[in-house]
Amino acid sequence: MLKPSENLELSAFKDMDPSQREWKNRQRTLVLSSRGINSIYRHLVNDVIGLLPHAKKDSKIERKQVKEELDELCLERACNNALYFEQRKGKDLYLWISKSPSGPSFKCVVQNVHTTEELKLSGNCLRYSRPFLSFDKSFDEISHLTLMKEMLVHTFNTPKNHPKSKPFIDHVLSFTYFDGRIWFRNY
Repeated sequence: MLKPSENLELSAFKDMDPSQREWKNRQRTLVLSSRGINSIYRHLVNDVIGLLPHAKKDSKIERKQVKEELDELCLERACNNALYFEQRKGKDLYLWISKSPSGPSFKCVVQNVHTTEELKLSGNCLRYSRPFLSFDKSFDEISHLTLMKEMLVHTFNTPKNHPKSKPFIDHVLSFTYFDGRIWFRNY
């Protein structure tokens, strides 16, 4: 038998909008980097974590052990996606985006990096607010870019009703394909 206070809470739960009852889309992204990356790339990793409320940060791992440990780390942290930043030869930064445990992955070279600390007039968007994802039309026309678009949506899209996210949209993440490169910008 329910007590009157429990009955009141149960009726309030039934009257709630079904979209606000619980967080169903459990997409999480694990963000990690290799050992020995530059300070500017560390700031880039922190900026990415600041953009994604559903991101989980992990400690740095050795470059040689990534293939064996990445799926285990995603399983331990209950993550479906992984962003791995790897620096080679002290200058080139590579970004691995993968679906865990057995999904596809792709590797990109990161160039022309500007962090939020070095930009003036960086805007006033709130931390962990939901982004609006914008894709160029070539992501629908070129076959391998459609797979990349799907992976980018899973990685960067904040799930609805996520506990850390804000309920509104106040910035845009833009992905544009031009000159054989994918340009990523935060507006």
